[in-house]
Amino acid sequence: MSAWPGKYVIGLTGNIATGKSVVRKMLEHLGAYGIDADALGHRAIAKGAPGYRPVVEMFGKWILSPDGQIDRGRLGKVVFADPAALAQLEAIVHPLVRQAVDVLVKRSAHPVIVIEAIKLLEGPLRRACDAIFVSYSTEKQQVTRLVEKRGLSEEAARQRIAAQPPQEEKTAAADIIIRNDGSFEDTWRQVMAAWQVLFPTATAPQPAPAPVSKDELMIERARPKEASEIATFITQITARQRAMSHDDVMAAFGEKAYLLVRKNARLVGLVGWQVENLVARTDDVYLDPHLPLSTTMKKIMEEVERTSRDLQCEASLLFLYPSLARQEEVWRMLGYEARNVHSLGVRAWQEAAQESMPKGTVMYFKQLRKDRVLRPV
Repeated sequence: MSAWPGKYVIGLTGNIATGKSVVRKMLEHLGAYGIDADALGHRAIAKGAPGYRPVVEMFGKWILSPDGQIDRGRLGKVVFADPAALAQLEAIVHPLVRQAVDVLVKRSAHPVIVIEAIKLLEGPLRRACDAIFVSYSTEKQQVTRLVEKRGLSEEAARQRIAAQPPQEEKTAAADIIIRNDGSFEDTWRQVMAAWQVLFPTATAPQPAPAPVSKDELMIERARPKEASEIATFITQITARQRAMSHDDVMAAFGEKAYLLVRKNARLVGLVGWQVENLVARTDDVYLDPHLPLSTTMKKIMEEVERTSRDLQCEASLLFLYPSLARQEEVWRMLGYEARNVHSLGVRAWQEAAQESMPKGTVMYFKQLRKDRVLRPV
């Protein structure tokens, strides 16, 4: 039984670059509330956060960047090469992460929680879980992901992989192993099968009810079975400037959710958005040009923000290409304001923008809640 009454807690772990986040996203599509404990660890050492001063005192001011933030690249070079230094860092960060996880789980209205943590099995969070999922991948794929997605050199990638225990130690402790070394659809089938074993009577979250009027716009959350329809719509609406395939959209489901806009059952618009580290990011907006922009975006963003608040998001970022961004009155009406990355102020929000902002877009920002997890002290 988990440490939180009324919650079924899935602990998700796996070695670096084995696709843990993809599995977490899939579980979120099925209705779980996801917590990235490793991202909370990054927040815990941000400037002004509870772990900042202890880490600087432990490792020295040379780990600081010019803006006074801890440079995780410099810190990583120390701790991944020295097990004792890594243990010292974890002794500072892990208690703060456990406190933050406790806050998030207690706040959440979701009955199923998935906690992603690379060191899940080594700490007390393991005892708080009802089931342990482990993602597994080949070392070749781990190296490729670290090089392509995180920009590491092959040498640095192999160093980080070697700094961790063998994957078999984690798989031996697993209740369910997800082999994330094939296609997205292979992984999705495994996650679906595991979910059905744990929750045989559960159903996936249902889309919004049908509209009263046939001319009314209906907003619904997309499912992977609609990947081909989404790919066709994006390809057509962009006049093939962004040609998408079924496989492209299936891969995107490992990172984001799609909200579909239908009129008379016909797909007339969509947005792609994701929630990571308590920040909502909407980076795909495709609408039939005949739709009224203000009323359509009002319905869409109300649903994005409602769901984001349910997921305890602190902020919503909206990335728009110039043709939409210049409609400033629409975004002001929705409570958004144009911002640059630096003006966001909060390090976690800045990192979210840097990670997600597509080239050539303008960022709009809206704060969704005042109280923040691991807020500055």
